[in-house]
Order: sequence, then structure tokens, then C-alpha cells
Amino acid sequence: MALRVTFVAAARSAPLLAERFEDDRPLDQAGWDEVQRVARDLMPLAAAELRYCSPTPRSRSTGDALGYAPLAQLALRDCDMGRWRGLTLGEAMAREPEAVDAWLADPRSTPHGGEALLTFIGRVGHWLDTRPLEDGGRIVAVAEPSVIRAALVYALKVPPSTYWSIDVCSLSTTTVTGRAGRWNLRLESSPAQPTRV
Repeated sequence: MALRVTFVAAARSAPLLAERFEDDRPLDQAGWDEVQRVARDLMPLAAAELRYCSPTPRSRSTGDALGYAPLAQLALRDCDMGRWRGLTLGEAMAREPEAVDAWLADPRSTPHGGEALLTFIGRVGHWLDTRPLEDGGRIVAVAEPSVIRAALVYALKVPPSTYWSIDVCSLSTTTVTGRAGRWNLRLESSPAQPTRV
């Protein structure tokens, strides 16, 4: 049997506002309401042997609201966006269009003075590869969508540019199974969220 890691995307805070780099806003009322609507379907994941979360307020609050009592992991923090922290992509583009173009084109670039996309993917992948459970163990991790995208790029060994083509919806689940260096994406459906083709 393989290790099973299920990522739960944190509920959104201020869903009507644009997403910001390294957004550390807490859950607002809409986010709490969103968690309550899906809690019954996601609470069974609390049976996992290990429960983690990104260190953001909304990831912690989402995990607590679902009954996971997750342990925050620094390795699951969002990508360090340097001087772009708190900006939307549009705001960064308006200020530094050439720098944003370079960052989107080259996963090794750090025009913002923070962390390269490739480094971010590697950091999240290292966390995934070093989980301490034996075969058959289960882990749940509430994380920011960017962290889940990075984990998938790492697990599937796809080009870093794939990161930009993965959409992660709030409170969605993504499961990978396997062990260090050998991960598989597992697609499942539940009665509440059927798989759509």
C-alpha cells in the first residue's frame, strides 16, 4: 500500500476581491459560510493520522472549522513574492510589466526579489517526500491553492510551466498516493461533488 496525502484547498477570504500574492487575510463571513456548506463532506478527512495546514490564517481557520486541528507547516507556506507581496497580478504588471513577463516565462527567475517558482515547487515537493508515515498511512493538508498546484507539478513530474494551467477551487480536494519520488494523482468522486468530464 502507498501513503495517501489529501490536500484541501483553503476557503477563500473576500471572494469578490482579486487574489493577492501571499494573501494572509483571515476568512470573512462568506468564507465561513462556504466551509459550513461543505463541512459534512470534508469532516471524515479528520480521521487521517496526520493533519497539517499552510501557516496562513485562512488555511488554519479552514482546518479548525473542519475539525482537523491541523499543525501549521512552514514548508507549506505560499511562494515568497518579495516586493510583490500583497499585490494582485494586475497591480504587479502595471508597476513592472517586463519583470512580470520574465517571471511568468522563466521558473528560475526572481524579479520580485523573493522565491523562484522552481524553488517553491521543490520546497513543497520536499515536504511531500519527507512525510513520516508508513505504507497505508493517511495525511490531510489544508493549503493555499498555489501550494496544491506546486505539489501537483512536483508529484506528476511535469514541466514547471504546467503550474499556470492548474486551477484549484476553494475547498476542493486533491489526493496523491505513493512515496518519495513516486507519486500518483488519484481522482475520486463523492456524492456531493461528482466528477465532471
